[in-house]
Amino acid sequence: MKELTRALRRRPTDAEQRLWYHLRARRLAGFKFRRQVAIDPYIVDFVCLEARLVVEADGGQHAEQAAGDAERTANLEARGYRVLRFWNHEILGDTAAVAERIRQELIDPPHPNPSP
Repeated sequence: MKELTRALRRRPTDAEQRLWYHLRARRLAGFKFRRQVAIDPYIVDFVCLEARLVVEADGGQHAEQAAGDAERTANLEARGYRVLRFWNHEILGDTAAVAERIRQELIDPPHPNPSP
């Protein structure tokens, strides 16, 4: 799996490359992100371990595998991660809005036990 993560880091999509520019080097609210990280049995696009936040950049192929993505998200959430998914066209078309949504999730996470 380590070799696959390295290969994915060497060949990012345009959307992953653009989003990585905003997430790397603690540029987003001072949080550290890593990219193409193995969280068995998955490889996630971006993760902030400190905030337990996974960010996925989804291309067109994800429209056909929605059930698999839902299962993946449920599995990651069961492990205590929050998962944000963005379509590639969202990232490329309005990167600032995507970065702001991620920043909001980092600085104001939902309460784990909301009141009824």
